[in-house]
Amino acid sequence: MNPSHIPAVTRRLCLALAACAGLAAPIGAQAQALQEVTYLLPAPGTLPAFGPWMLAQAKGYYKAEGLEVKFVTGRGGVDVAKQVGAGNAVIGGAIGDTPIIARAQGIPVKAVAVLGAGSLMQLVTHKDQRIESPRELRGKTVTVLAYTDTTYYALLGMMSKVQLTKADVNIQAAGPAGVWQQFLAKKSDGMASTPDWTVTVMEQGAQVDILPADVYFKSMAQAILASDDTIKSNPQLIQKLVRATIKGMKDIMANPKDAAKVYVSHVQTHKGKEASIEKMFEMYNKYVYANQKVPGTMDEERLDGLQKFYVANGVVPNATPLKELYTNQFVAGK
Repeated sequence: MNPSHIPAVTRRLCLALAACAGLAAPIGAQAQALQEVTYLLPAPGTLPAFGPWMLAQAKGYYKAEGLEVKFVTGRGGVDVAKQVGAGNAVIGGAIGDTPIIARAQGIPVKAVAVLGAGSLMQLVTHKDQRIESPRELRGKTVTVLAYTDTTYYALLGMMSKVQLTKADVNIQAAGPAGVWQQFLAKKSDGMASTPDWTVTVMEQGAQVDILPADVYFKSMAQAILASDDTIKSNPQLIQKLVRATIKGMKDIMANPKDAAKVYVSHVQTHKGKEASIEKMFEMYNKYVYANQKVPGTMDEERLDGLQKFYVANGVVPNATPLKELYTNQFVAGK
């Protein structure tokens, strides 16, 4: 048909539809291009401990890398390592020393980034008990997240420095809520805490003493875990996930107040709690994230010391070559 014979209104309608189609196509293509990734976390993602991950999601850092990340909750760091090693999840969260335990069980995972130079775990006790050292935990009750979580091993590490064993302390696995709720109710004398749990009990009236694990035992911060197979077959994917997550951590370090606002708008369970989240982020900055020369980098000397402890105390039967426990290829110089 001769275009000149098409009514003007019809021509205009066709052009408008074509323009809309042209605008819609890139959006649809972009949505299709996002790769879905299951990210397994050791505890509920709504915990402020996972602030860097939630900020990376809220600010679109994962999507900018072409990823659609779905967070799923596991049962502690060692369970996450097992699931990642088995291929049930591409990526997972734990503590930097989790691969020591995992490798000893034949689970082929490595830490591909560590979020901070400090220890995630803090020994928090009631101030009126005047517990100034792990030595004074003898005969006391201490709550932990789980017996499969590496914060539990950090507690054992602290105790070992004062010649205490798990037989000397009543250690109770209470789950992600019970670990601090039992402490707050004074059903436990102490807890293997993280900065978010510490701030939570303080804001509800608990008078506490905080003893960072680093003072006695150089445990580690949170880490990103990946399997040997994925590191080898799809290093680009690991690079994208690491890069986006570390951006989230850097945002918290740069401006915890603004980060708290973004976080709360994204994680609706904390609606109205911006001030509390800001305090938690500030505590993470102070005790966990600070003093890492290159964000995300594993400290091999610290890892070596931890592994020696695990072997000496029978947590693992033999040492694994350090290079099998981590790689800095995704963070060094980034």
